[in-house]
Amino acid sequence: MNITKIENLHPAYKELLERISRRYIQGQAQAIRSVNESLIDTNWNIGKYIVEYEQGGNPRAKYGSKLLENLSRDLALRHGRGFSRSNLNYMRLLYLHYPICEKLSHKLSWSHYCELVKIDDELERSFYYQQNLLENWSVPELKRQKKSALFMRLAASKDKNEILRLARQGQKIERPEDIVKDVYVLEFLKIPEPYNYSETELETRLIDNLQQFLLELGKGFTFVGRQYRLVINNNPHRIDLVFYHRILRCFVLIDLKINEVRHNDIGQMNMYMGYFANEENYEGDNPPIGIILSKDKDELLVEYATYGMNSQLFVSKYQLYLPNKEELRQLLIDSQLETDL
Repeated sequence: MNITKIENLHPAYKELLERISRRYIQGQAQAIRSVNESLIDTNWNIGKYIVEYEQGGNPRAKYGSKLLENLSRDLALRHGRGFSRSNLNYMRLLYLHYPICEKLSHKLSWSHYCELVKIDDELERSFYYQQNLLENWSVPELKRQKKSALFMRLAASKDKNEILRLARQGQKIERPEDIVKDVYVLEFLKIPEPYNYSETELETRLIDNLQQFLLELGKGFTFVGRQYRLVINNNPHRIDLVFYHRILRCFVLIDLKINEVRHNDIGQMNMYMGYFANEENYEGDNPPIGIILSKDKDELLVEYATYGMNSQLFVSKYQLYLPNKEELRQLLIDSQLETDL
């Protein structure tokens, strides 16, 4: 087959080719969106029919215990795949959790909704719904954020009003505090415990898994560099990781510590932030944010070491395993009880 090189084409013909190609790609995307919208609306209505049948009273009670099983068998005989018992249950839950079809966002796929309806807690489900819209997560990304208990990790440091706002709006990014977590979960590094690893190995693994690390960091982060070199008073220094935050319009400096953070680590980060503010910032950039990411953290030491210091310097912990959700849930309950006293 003879294929003419693109650079040899007549300009007018080349433009025609590009226009047709762009329109074809747009049409494909529109078709996918249309199919997705129709699928979600159809499944919501199927869920509605099932719930209405269940609520119909005793005459139908004999079908109750095996209703989904019977429907799965009979609908599969008529229409083929797509009517497994679990899928029918997701349809049912979709109607129960989102009783107004018009409020369903068609930016999310049916697979997204299957993950969301598994969440029993209304506030938690609402958060993942809103956050998915804000950050455009793929289905695997949504699954990972659920497993890492993102909602409970963010909610643990908030009061009741802030938790409600978090659930209804997602994590809005307006201040430096909004992009910093108390604990970062790095289970994707697959570092076993106990295991003696160096800060260099930790940094290398983060770079090798940069896409997942960016997901854990949150929306707006772009990678700038590792071992970022700066010279102060003719002495070379290096920052482990440097990012730029597109929403807050500022550099984010991250130093990694495999042990407990010390007071001189905090002073060093403060120096790095001062350097970036004066030497690296361009017009329109906001003051940099510094995050020391450590395995352990002495709260009292951090409080004293940061006394009177830049409020945009944070010390956070990281853990190499997924959190225990029940422990987090209990911690959240306990913190709310304290605020009520």
